[in-house]
Amino acid sequence: MSTYVYGIARAGSPRLLPDGLTGVGDPPRPVRALRAGGLVAIASDCPPGLRPKRRDLFAHQRVLTVVSAGGAVLPLRFGSVSADDAAVRAALTEHAALHHQQLDTVAGRVEYNVKAAHHEDVILRRVVAESPEIRRLNEATRSGGAAYQDRLRLGELVADAVREREESDARAVDEALRPHAGDSCPGPDGTGRVVNVSYLVGRAEAAGFLAAVDRLREESPQLDLRVSGPLPPYSFVRMEPAEAA
Repeated sequence: MSTYVYGIARAGSPRLLPDGLTGVGDPPRPVRALRAGGLVAIASDCPPGLRPKRRDLFAHQRVLTVVSAGGAVLPLRFGSVSADDAAVRAALTEHAALHHQQLDTVAGRVEYNVKAAHHEDVILRRVVAESPEIRRLNEATRSGGAAYQDRLRLGELVADAVREREESDARAVDEALRPHAGDSCPGPDGTGRVVNVSYLVGRAEAAGFLAAVDRLREESPQLDLRVSGPLPPYSFVRMEPAEAA
């Protein structure tokens, strides 16, 4: 049977696996520790036909939450499966140096994901207010006195101005939050999204990070700013060296 892996920790981590901890599957599979290279992989048997159902997603997260209480853990994404226990131990040994280095990086830290989009009505009002040319063409369009070329020009000017505001607001968000984080990792771009960045934040610095988010909300009413966390530091984990990747 294949082996499902939740995360990787140091072999000497205290209170790593409490008795009776279970993970994915129906019935839930018992969680076990696989040791090699001074590391331990938190694992269980992988149930056949595993899919990202709500029950199993929560089970994966619960295991990581419980194990993280005993020390630093490199969290793996849902669905991380290896051929068997021997393959997991071989991977631990092969990449032991990288895993130990990353455990040093994430120790005492959590991930906060920050997404921001523009409130369309607010940003359009600002764009119109800040540009005399956009304002003139907008007024002509609303009164019915704008030619087709003027309407086309208005659309181009507005699109360029919004794009510039997206870039400047993205810089402003990063400049406000980066001083409170040890590292950052950009996420996938999305339509209409100004920011999608994950920050690696020390537990002791989390209050300052969240306070900076609150200040951003007050100072930037044009932004719909959303924060998820604290999360396991998924975005800051690599399973193989950069050269191999």
